[in-house]
Amino acid sequence: MKITEKDVEYVARLARLELTGEEKVKFTGQLESILSYIDKLNAIDTKNVPPTSHALSLKNVWREDKLELCPENVRETMLSNAPEREDDFFRVKKVIE
Repeated sequence: MKITEKDVEYVARLARLELTGEEKVKFTGQLESILSYIDKLNAIDTKNVPPTSHALSLKNVWREDKLELCPENVRETMLSNAPEREDDFFRVKKVIE
């Protein structure tokens, strides 16, 4: 498909873009290249190709959740790093007044 500078000006106007003469020439070539590639793709027979949403098959790669208890010393180690502590909890300043 042949793209002209007039086509580029029309698209630029729709997109509310101001283009210089140099940009119009540059974008004319680029758009023509893109559309010629699309023409090549349209020429390919895809009748026997099933529609897909992704090129590769997808599967869930997450592991199953399992409950695991941590050793007792882990809790004490974490709480020992707290600036303030109350029983088995971190003590923090009141956030909402």
